[in-house]
Amino acid sequence: MGEKLAGGNVAIALLANSLATGAGLVALILVFGPISGAHFNPVVTLGDASQGGLPWRDVPAYLGAQIAGAFAGVGVADFMFEKPAFFASTHERSGVAQLVSEFVATFGLLAVIWAVSRHRASATPFAVGAYITAAYWFTSSTSFANPAVTLARAATDTFAGIRPADAPGFIAAQLVGATAATLTFRWLVPQLPTAET
Repeated sequence: MGEKLAGGNVAIALLANSLATGAGLVALILVFGPISGAHFNPVVTLGDASQGGLPWRDVPAYLGAQIAGAFAGVGVADFMFEKPAFFASTHERSGVAQLVSEFVATFGLLAVIWAVSRHRASATPFAVGAYITAAYWFTSSTSFANPAVTLARAATDTFAGIRPADAPGFIAAQLVGATAATLTFRWLVPQLPTAET
């Protein structure tokens, strides 16, 4: 929709996408946080499990739901805007700069989640939404920061898409970024506080 309304202006399309994504994330985290911990992202789930916050036996179900949800979201969005439900993206997102951007985007996302959830848990939805909105603009990759979203966006030939050939590099950078953030914040903030401050 952002691309359609922008009339060819990439900055306006990016602004529309970033605001919609950030605001939507806040709402979804507030809705699903009490139900599932708002695990929409495989790297969040893997990081949480690695720190003992989620049993490893639950991880496959979470990952399956995340990937299925991402594809369902792409299919519905494409259908709403009269695009083919699934069509391989031709939007090139390759090169070292893009991979570094995904590392930075994912490191930052996990840093926000680990730090804010441990000190001001009620602010986490707002911090995550604000971070993703900003990261659309300060990364050259437009901050996918989510392997499930990366896979699904390879199946939409829109402004938000990514060529299937570019997706594995993004996913690898996301996994490395998430691991680095998880290890860094385990060192910086080793224990959950006993009470919210």
